[in-house]
Amino acid sequence: MKLKELCSFLDSAIPLSFQESYDNSGLQVGNPEQEISSALLTTDITEEVVEEALNNGCELIISHHPLIFKNLKSITGKTITETIILKSVQQNIAIYSSHTNLDAVQNGVSMKMAEKLGLRNVRVLFPLRDKLLKLVTFIPEAYFEKVSGAIFDAGAGVTGNYDRCGFSAAGRGSFRAGNNARPFTGEKGIVHFENEIRFETVLFSHLKNKVIAALIKNHPYEEVAYDIIKLDNEIPGAGMGCVGDLIEPAGQLDFIKRIADIFNAQGIRHSSTSDRMISKVALCGGSGAFLLNDAISHGADAFVTGDVKYHNWFDADKRILLVDIGHYESEKFSTEILYEIIIKKFPKFALRFSKVNTNPIKYFR
Repeated sequence: MKLKELCSFLDSAIPLSFQESYDNSGLQVGNPEQEISSALLTTDITEEVVEEALNNGCELIISHHPLIFKNLKSITGKTITETIILKSVQQNIAIYSSHTNLDAVQNGVSMKMAEKLGLRNVRVLFPLRDKLLKLVTFIPEAYFEKVSGAIFDAGAGVTGNYDRCGFSAAGRGSFRAGNNARPFTGEKGIVHFENEIRFETVLFSHLKNKVIAALIKNHPYEEVAYDIIKLDNEIPGAGMGCVGDLIEPAGQLDFIKRIADIFNAQGIRHSSTSDRMISKVALCGGSGAFLLNDAISHGADAFVTGDVKYHNWFDADKRILLVDIGHYESEKFSTEILYEIIIKKFPKFALRFSKVNTNPIKYFR
């Protein structure tokens, strides 16, 4: 298949609008028209990973962390990023990344951590907001199925585990066509009344242009009336971090050892321990210390994340067991999420997990 087909699917399944403002998820390198038959999945992109893709005949690398974060004024090979870009282009290897949008999507990085830990009653720690829009439009009765169907086909109407969600109500619209108009129905200069259906649905903000284009293309009117309304609703199941319950309470040192084994974390840092048992656990893949107070407010006994800074440890202040397992260790299973999403849609597409340990941090023993 063409690269653009897979990219379009990923852009929708792991919405680009879910990413943070500083992020750069999506297609990084490559021609969208390029034919691809296999992809290499990795947490980070290094020269070794590009070489691995080349040796295994993979035309595409899909990573969690983006290769390109900042604007590039030139690509001459003077930095490691530029070197990797040049090598990828020369070898015709495309690069796609799914970063903070993979963190925030339903069943994302933190949820995968909870799955590995065997947590129950898992819910989002910090729900995602400001990513939803409502579309309201008015459709002639005879064209309702065609127009609403096109809007749904463009990706609107998805909420949680449901799709093609909408609401409609019958009414009567009016308009008067001017001299330069080309009215679909009615006569110029005469007020016309038409039986119409008010139709409304929700959509992710990144789908706005696509959905409006589908509406206009399939609606019979010369000038289509519609409203786009920004919503503050939480997106079901989407957001940063998660919190859940252990099957059985554990002592703090036993809990830390279990975390170390599951995530193969060799350099765990943690706050002072106590006799308090661990029952409720909060998790956030990557740099999640910003969610410490949310973990505490949810009543978590422990918070597991990465990249905890010095002053964050004071904030824990015996209120919660804070455990830093490392950035890479907390996100190493991101490739499993990508695999599951892609293989469900394209079961015959060849996917390979990278064997390169891309963690730039080494631990002294």
